[in-house]
Amino acid sequence: MKSFQLMSSVAGISLIALLGCNNPEQPTTQTTPAVTPNASAASAPATTSTTGNSSLLTIVSKTKAAVTSGNFVQAKKEFDKFEDAWKEVEDGIKVKSRNNYETIETNMDRVTGELKASKPQKEKLLTTLQSLEKTITAVSKS
Repeated sequence: MKSFQLMSSVAGISLIALLGCNNPEQPTTQTTPAVTPNASAASAPATTSTTGNSSLLTIVSKTKAAVTSGNFVQAKKEFDKFEDAWKEVEDGIKVKSRNNYETIETNMDRVTGELKASKPQKEKLLTTLQSLEKTITAVSKS
């Protein structure tokens, strides 16, 4: 009987403690803030600026010239600038045209990979650079 009283006292105290500490659970999922249409429209023109696209086209043109002359070291130096220029406009292009964005990303990776090769293939590089140039020009016109 004495142990029953002790156990019931412990159980009662534990129950009171549990009830006192019970907080409703907060949801653990995080939500991202919604982007208002006005914010997207306002930021898109700034990030797809003609100047930004011109910079990309200039880099592609200089890279093509270096590849044409067979100077792959210079071509790599020129194309290394593409990533920085791309960062300035990529979000706007992504909003404007997902397909062109993906085409640019793919061609950018192909050029970078080919320029890192021990023996870059001139024709392959020129074809990819022309495609890159064509896509950037299309984005500029849209």
